[in-house]
Amino acid sequence: MDRPESEPRYPNMYRYDEFDARFVSERVEQFRGQVGRRLTGELTEDQFKPLRLMNGLYLQLHAYMLRIAVPYGTLASRQMRKLAHIARKYDRGFGHFTTRTNLQFNWIKLVEVPDILAELASVEMHCIQTSGNCVRNVTADQFAGATPDEIEDPRPLCEIIRQWSSLHPEFVFLARKFKIAVIASDNDRAAIQWHDMAVQIVKNAQGRVGYKVIAGGGMGRTPYIAQVMSEFEEREDILAYLEAVLRVYNMESRRDNIHKQRIKILINAIGVEEMRQRVDREFQEIKQTGSLQLPQEELDRITAYFAPPAFETLPDAIPSGDADFENWKKASLHKHRQPGYAIATISLKEPGKVPGDASADQMDAIADMMDEFSVGEIRVTHEQNLVLPHVRQRDLPAIYARLKAIALATANAGLITDIICCPGLDYCDLANARSIPIAQTLALRFSDLERQHDIGELKIKMSGCINACGHHHAGHIGILGVDKKGVEFYQLQLGGSGAEDASIGDIMGPGFSEHEIADAVERVVDQYLQLRNKGERFLDTYRRVGMEPFKKAAYQDQGHAAHNG
Repeated sequence: MDRPESEPRYPNMYRYDEFDARFVSERVEQFRGQVGRRLTGELTEDQFKPLRLMNGLYLQLHAYMLRIAVPYGTLASRQMRKLAHIARKYDRGFGHFTTRTNLQFNWIKLVEVPDILAELASVEMHCIQTSGNCVRNVTADQFAGATPDEIEDPRPLCEIIRQWSSLHPEFVFLARKFKIAVIASDNDRAAIQWHDMAVQIVKNAQGRVGYKVIAGGGMGRTPYIAQVMSEFEEREDILAYLEAVLRVYNMESRRDNIHKQRIKILINAIGVEEMRQRVDREFQEIKQTGSLQLPQEELDRITAYFAPPAFETLPDAIPSGDADFENWKKASLHKHRQPGYAIATISLKEPGKVPGDASADQMDAIADMMDEFSVGEIRVTHEQNLVLPHVRQRDLPAIYARLKAIALATANAGLITDIICCPGLDYCDLANARSIPIAQTLALRFSDLERQHDIGELKIKMSGCINACGHHHAGHIGILGVDKKGVEFYQLQLGGSGAEDASIGDIMGPGFSEHEIADAVERVVDQYLQLRNKGERFLDTYRRVGMEPFKKAAYQDQGHAAHNG
């Protein structure tokens, strides 16, 4: 796609070609017509619903919500500025970053949606397949292309999967939504074992790079950890193998029960060995046609879009500063593959604020920082934070000062106040309970930074209903909002993990009221501090001692447990 010479180039991310641009523009105009027919009454809401969902538009409690795709979590500065503009012009001045690395606007008017989609298309963005029973936004490690522990940048494969799965004729109307993630490191920063299907870039015994494929993970009513489908597939076969998994799921999944339609249910029902055999049969048939073989030249073409920036030759020398700066460095910085550079996390979890929210002014300021300090690029994480992937160490004091000026210098990444939280009953018509106010209360309760560092790594994840958009099953401490005869209660789960040591949290017992839950969480944390051995995280201590001492602490008022049982 031709661009003015004055428009900046972004060498480290995919850019639309002529087909992409035409495809997205045509979809905008198609949906403009569909919206017009809905507004005139030609389409009923039931007729319009599947059309709007395929364009990322939900009807929630108070307004329409529009979900914007951020493939593999990568944004350019001009895209961030466009999001800020949309927040001001069409919403209430803010956006919400999600656990799928997307961005949601929660106060959208239906009549304005086509104009918003046209604005997004102008900066190579869209909302296609961010909802509906299709392959959703493909996610990746937020440190991709920057971390020294990866085999290679996983984003080229993400982009290939995105192109293959977009409006795939077989998979546009699956039994249920289907989520895919890709990583290239043994350190799992993308929660791949909780996905319907995921790919890990690996090396075999001969040192050849290929792909490990897992499938069948998922949260919700029946949580499962994904299982290995194939330990190693060759580069040219990966799309054929992924298509085989999806094809078996699409043909064999149950469509008679909404609670039993995910691939995790199918694999659990027939067994992993049987699933592997069915996939292999389908895989061999697909391979015989040769139609899905990934040519090396195509992989090279896509990979070229993600060429690393022209790094300077710099010494490793992270500057020192005052106590606040040092605390921010401790929580926010990660090692970069290039000497003299760092990866910097921007927390969107200031205690008392809505987790994952960013204002239009903050987004504009971040875009300026992206251009000045991070080659025009930022990443969105599944933990609802942002990452500047390529920053010079010498610029860190200036970056911190700029973040502090816009209230985004919170030094809590990975600590107890870095809470994942879904929108809950404040927005979502599926929710049973509010989640945002509880997350805010907990963050304020533990806001003392010295106390947070003493507690150490502890991930609280909260959902307002069983659909688990807040990943409560994978929380070291998970909180699930439930409805008991019209009253909101909150159930605790302990011992979950979304990392490479993935595990499903154990349900503690009866729920706590909105006035009791923060005290219960605090008693659990205090019990951990009493029980831990030197160097143990909360998760380590829980796995060593089990539920009972934490349950006893949480329900120290035995009358409470009896009342809610």
